[in-house]
Amino acid sequence: MFENVLEQQRIQKAQELRQTGVHPYPHFLKKDASIKNFKRQFSYIQNTEEKRDASASVCIAGRLKLLRIAGKSIFANIEDESENTQIYFSKDSLGEEKYNLFKKNLEVGDIVIAKGYPFLTKTGEFSLRVSELILAAKAIVPLPEKYHGLTDIEQRYRKRYVDMIMNTEVRRDFILRSRVVSLIRRFFEDRGFLEVETPMMHPIAGGANAKPFVTFHNALGVERFLRIAPELYLKRLIVGGFEAVFEIGRCFRNEGMDLTHNPEFTTIEFYWAYHNYEDLMDLTEELFVLLLRELDLGQRLEFDGMSIDFSKPFERITYKDALKKYGDLSEALIESREQILTKLKNDGFEANEGLDLGHLQAELFDRYVEDKLINPTFIVDFPLSISPLSRRSESDESIAERFELFIGGKELANGFNELNDPLDQYERFLKQIEAKNAGDEEACEMDEDFVNALGYGMAPTAGEGIGIDRLVMLLAGKKSIRDVILFPAMRPLKLELKEDKK
Repeated sequence: MFENVLEQQRIQKAQELRQTGVHPYPHFLKKDASIKNFKRQFSYIQNTEEKRDASASVCIAGRLKLLRIAGKSIFANIEDESENTQIYFSKDSLGEEKYNLFKKNLEVGDIVIAKGYPFLTKTGEFSLRVSELILAAKAIVPLPEKYHGLTDIEQRYRKRYVDMIMNTEVRRDFILRSRVVSLIRRFFEDRGFLEVETPMMHPIAGGANAKPFVTFHNALGVERFLRIAPELYLKRLIVGGFEAVFEIGRCFRNEGMDLTHNPEFTTIEFYWAYHNYEDLMDLTEELFVLLLRELDLGQRLEFDGMSIDFSKPFERITYKDALKKYGDLSEALIESREQILTKLKNDGFEANEGLDLGHLQAELFDRYVEDKLINPTFIVDFPLSISPLSRRSESDESIAERFELFIGGKELANGFNELNDPLDQYERFLKQIEAKNAGDEEACEMDEDFVNALGYGMAPTAGEGIGIDRLVMLLAGKKSIRDVILFPAMRPLKLELKEDKK
């Protein structure tokens, strides 16, 4: 570690500081204000005759981002979480001994605490005239060069801490993410929902169609599955008597990674007794109204070259009608397995000939419809076979009372009237087992305890899940999910180096 020449030089400077009695990593240090509040509090000096307030005393802290030595004085820029500002110190303000010590040993990247008073420079720049300077942490690793530094996108994700130091926009994106989660939590609490926590390790891989991560519990001597979704546990709570619950947390799916998929991701799932999927769609629109208003984003978002209009009620269209309207597909083709397979083959797509009609219709939707759903659109009434936990429609037994919300060509939410008939649920699980035995790795497994829970009676309930990561992508205008996850999954660096050598 730290074998680079520049790193060794910085280590030497840290040792020299120790020898002079200056600890390079002291503790029990405090500051008075953030840089943003410092500027706000003393902004009045711009209107004073002297452009300073020497009677004031304030202590701020930040990372040195720029150092400029001008003879017997030094101008520097420091940055904290909120903002950056210029500081100024000289032999006269610090004393010759301390000034020379800091002049020799301070470097860009170091974290300092500066105490002094506010003033405007001759060029009108708001600054702090420093009377006392403390080194809070010596940086051993140099920061990337300002203009040509951390541009490699893989390195930005791999070293997010450096990414945030160098790119203030990145910090703003994650502040936005935090605000989104906070607003969502408040939205549901204000409507009487109870926040709950359910297990992350499941005895059965269930709750959604996906391939799970598998681990082993040594004390119990059994395999456990990192949760694909919290759905089945949240519905157990509805059985137990709660009528409105939600959970915000991580889920895990052992699948590929791309611009909208990460193996661990954050969702909110919520379940609402004595309500239906129409109520959920209304509630989801209300949530977007709140988010856009509170985040001051207006009613039109620019995302990945698309202009998305939130000013109108969200479109609601059935699955089959969307295939016709957006996919330009005929009714006859949609209802024929043979024609669908021929269509997909002729257009260069692969399709498993063993799939049932509902799964083949899903192939059509993925290929010809999804990326055309730019403005907020609820797709409703899905094929039953791809909706194993949804309630069957009483008017058409081939469809489920389910919806998905699409914005910017991406799915953001999935909800439905919950299946609460234990016998029907048991039969659906049996069909999922058949699908798994036929090679479908993502099919749900049998959860007899959940079926047993339904046997005690679950009130008519509607439930929905919203992907937090994709939602933040949309609101922040980011094209990659890795831009809104602090530490996204990355290929091990040693493996990358081996492959590069090959």
